[in-house]
Amino acid sequence: MSEISRCTYHVFLSFRGEDTRKSFTDHLYTALVHLGIQTFRDDEEIERGNNIKDEIEKAILHHSKISIVVFSKNYAASTWCLNELVMILEHKKSSKHIVLPVFYDVDPSQVKNQTGSYAEAFTQHEQNFESMVQRWRNALKEVADIGGMVLQDSWNRFSHDTN
Repeated sequence: MSEISRCTYHVFLSFRGEDTRKSFTDHLYTALVHLGIQTFRDDEEIERGNNIKDEIEKAILHHSKISIVVFSKNYAASTWCLNELVMILEHKKSSKHIVLPVFYDVDPSQVKNQTGSYAEAFTQHEQNFESMVQRWRNALKEVADIGGMVLQDSWNRFSHDTN
């Protein structure tokens, strides 16, 4: 635990903002902070005027011990998220960085095999980011093999069931 206490943040949150920022990730962030866990979330921790990419890189590589990666339907559509994931996994290989995947309303096999919305995203990426596609695919395969949590979007189902 002493190694974790030397980090600025205990946890770095990686997520697709449009999918989960105002729902699951917001609840997770609030719960972690409530428990006294220093948590980096891009909209809370980056000061105006600072370079977002540089700040995220510093948070991953130098200031956090654990990354929680929230995979959602549109995670793979974001090259930003995919680049973050590659950086997190490279850091994991060269340090004791811990990666905890959360599969939010998406099956780990969909992430690993890039099917469904992940296949759609890669169809676009292959046209525009050919040099990065294989690195992103490998990162998704690797992270899907790490033990994580699989969560279904019960909030939406619950609200529909009660009407």
